[in-house]
Amino acid sequence: MSNLVSELLAKMTTEEKIGQLIQLTGDFFQDGKAAITGPINELAHLKLQTVYSVGSVLGVSGAADVRRIQENYLANNRLKIPLLFMADVVHGYQTIFPIPLGLGASFDPTVMETASGIAAKESVAAGLHVTFAPMVDLVRDPRWGRVMESTGEDSYLNSVMAQAAVKGFQGDSPWDEKHLAASVKHFAAYGAPEAGREYNTVDMSEWRFREQYLPAYSAAINAQAMLVMTSFNTLFGVPATQNQHLLRDILRDELGFHGVVITDWNAIEELVHHGTVRDLKDAAQKALAAGVDIDMMAFAYAEFLNKAVELEPGVLKLIDESAQRILELKETMGLFADPYRGLDESKEKDPEFIRDNLVQAQKAAEESLVLVKNHRRTLPLSQRQNLAVIGPVAQTGDLLGSWSWKGDVETTQSIADALVDTFSEIVTAPGCGYHSFNKQQVEQAKLLASDADVIVAAIGLPSSESGEATSITDISIPAEQIALLKELKTLNKPLISVVITGRPLLLKEVHTLSDAVLIGWFPGSKGAQAIANILSGKVEPSGRLPMTFPLNLGQVPLYYNAYSTGRPIEVGQKNGEYKYVTKYVDSSNEPLYPFGFGLGYGKILLTDMTMVSNSLKMNDQLILDVTLTNDSPRDSKTVLQCYTHQKVGETVRPLKELKWFKKVTVEKQSSLKIQVNIPVARLASVHQDLSTKVDVGDYQVMVGFDSMNLKVLDFKVKE
Repeated sequence: MSNLVSELLAKMTTEEKIGQLIQLTGDFFQDGKAAITGPINELAHLKLQTVYSVGSVLGVSGAADVRRIQENYLANNRLKIPLLFMADVVHGYQTIFPIPLGLGASFDPTVMETASGIAAKESVAAGLHVTFAPMVDLVRDPRWGRVMESTGEDSYLNSVMAQAAVKGFQGDSPWDEKHLAASVKHFAAYGAPEAGREYNTVDMSEWRFREQYLPAYSAAINAQAMLVMTSFNTLFGVPATQNQHLLRDILRDELGFHGVVITDWNAIEELVHHGTVRDLKDAAQKALAAGVDIDMMAFAYAEFLNKAVELEPGVLKLIDESAQRILELKETMGLFADPYRGLDESKEKDPEFIRDNLVQAQKAAEESLVLVKNHRRTLPLSQRQNLAVIGPVAQTGDLLGSWSWKGDVETTQSIADALVDTFSEIVTAPGCGYHSFNKQQVEQAKLLASDADVIVAAIGLPSSESGEATSITDISIPAEQIALLKELKTLNKPLISVVITGRPLLLKEVHTLSDAVLIGWFPGSKGAQAIANILSGKVEPSGRLPMTFPLNLGQVPLYYNAYSTGRPIEVGQKNGEYKYVTKYVDSSNEPLYPFGFGLGYGKILLTDMTMVSNSLKMNDQLILDVTLTNDSPRDSKTVLQCYTHQKVGETVRPLKELKWFKKVTVEKQSSLKIQVNIPVARLASVHQDLSTKVDVGDYQVMVGFDSMNLKVLDFKVKE
C-alpha cells in the first residue's frame, strides 16, 4: 500500500469508505443524461452526503459533462478523492469497429489491439477511466444475443484476443493519458446459459469450466487487466456475485488477481431473486464476503451506512480491503495528481482525430468479413458491371451493432451508397423489410434488377436483434428475406448475398440460392466501404468464422472441439451398423460452415509439412515447417491453423483443439515457408483432481485452413 492510500484510509470515516464501494449513474449528478443499461431500483434514496462520497459513476461521458461533474463532486467531497468514470466501450467509442465477434473473425490479434487502443484514446479524451470490456465469455449457442460481444467458441482464440484487447485498452506501463482500465467480463461462464436464454442458469462441472471457459479470463488477468466484472448467472449452484469459491479461491488466490471486482448492473440485489439470500442486507454481506468491491446500482452496500458504527470487525476489515483496492486503482491511473487526466474537449470534437481512426476502422472491417461461398468465381466483381443492390440492409446505416454508444447510424454510410462510389452504375431498392413482405415492393425491386449485370442482396438482422437481452429461438434468416431471394433468383443473374448479423444464422437456403455469400459482423463505421472493397476485389477477403454455422437449429449448440464419445460415427461405418452411434436420424452431424472456415480470391495450397522432431520433452516446442503455395495470379491472404489431439488422456479429450494460428499473405505464383512453434506446455489438460498438466503419450497435430480439412502428423510427449 502506498503512503497516499494509507494516509487516506486513516483519515476516512467508515461511511466514506463504504461510499467508495458504491457506483451510481450520472443521473445522480446531472439531469438524466446518463446511459441506462439496466433496471433502476426505485427504492434508492441516498443522502446528499452519500452521493458526494461514492467512488464511481456509470454511463456518462463527454469532456464538458465529466469535468463539470468532477468539479462539483470534488468541491463537496471532504478528502478530495476523485470519481472514476466508467462505461461500456465495447467495440469503439465514436469510431465504431466491427463487433467483437467480427474482430475475432479477423484471426489477427493486432486488429483487436488497434481497435481497443483507438477506443481507449477516444474514451479518455471524453473523460472515461474504465471500460467494461473485453467480454471474454466462451460462446457456443447462437440463440444467446451476447455472442456478438465475444470472440467465439474457441478458448485459445478467445485467450489470444483477450490479451490483445487488454493491451490495447491499457497500453504499456507506465500508465499514460491515452489509455483506460479494462474490466474483464463476465466472471464467469456467462456465455453458457441454458437454452441460450439471457440471464438463465449456467450449470457445468468445474472440470469443464476449467478446461474450456476459464482460460480466456486467465489470459486477460495475466495481461494485467485492472478490473473484473462478475456475471449474472449461477455457477456450481451459487450466483457468481456471492460465489466465494469463484471470486476468492479461483480469481484471487489461484489466478492471482489483485485488482477491483465490480458487479454487473444491480447484480447484488438480484441475489434475492436467485433465492440464495434473505434480503438486500443479506445480499450485501455475502457479496462483500465473496470479495466484490464495487456495487453497481443495487444500493446494497448502502445498507451498511445505516449501522456503520455497529458493524462487526470482520465486515469493517472487508470494507477496508475493498476501499483500498479502489483507491489504489485511482492512484495508479493518476487521478489524485490530475482528476481530469486525458480529458480533452478540443480533441473530442477534432475531425482530424476521428478521421485517422476511421482508417483503422475500415481496415478492421475488411479483415473481419468472411466469404463463405464463391461459386464459379462470381467474386470479385468488375467495376464496369452494373449492380442492383436489393434488400432491407441496402440503404440503412444500421451497420454498427449493439453497444455502439456514441456511433451514429444516421451518418453511417449505407452499403448501397458505398457501392455507388465504387461501381459505374447502381440501382437500389429495399425489396422487403427485415420482417415484412410486400408483393408490389418486390416487383419494383425485380424491375430495377432486370437490367443489372449482378444482384447484391443485402440481408440480415437489425442491430436491435443482437446484444444483451436479445435471445431468440429461431436463428433463421427471416422468411420474408428468403422469399425475396427466391424472387430475385428467377431473374437468372449472378446473386451475391451480403449477410449482416451479430450471430451465426441458419443460412442453408441463402447458401443454395446465392452464387456468393459474404458474412458481415456489423462491420462498424466504415463497414459499407469495406464491403465495397471486398466485392470489387480491391481487398482480399481474409476473415474466418469464429463460430460454427449449423445446418439445422436442432444441432445447437454445435462447435468444432467436441469431446470424443464411446460411439463415434466412424465406428458404425466401419462395423456396417450405422444406427447405434452418435448421430441424428434426420440430419447430418456436420455444420453448414465449420469453425475457422473462409475463402479468399487466390488459391493457396498447403504443399508441404514436416515435423522437426516427433518425440518431445515437457520443456520442448512442437516445431513444424509448413510450405504454402499460391498458384493464382494475385496476392492472397489466408489463416493457417494448427490443431492438436491427445489420443489417450486421463479425462476425455476433444477431437481437436486450436493451438496456433497466423494470418499470412502469399504472393502470387509463389511459395511461403512458415515455421509453427507450439510449446508443449500448451498441450496441458485438466485432470480429475482439477490440476492442469501435460500428459506423456501419443498426440496428433493437424494443420490446414479450417477445422475440418486438415493434414495430420503423429508425435509423442515423454518425460
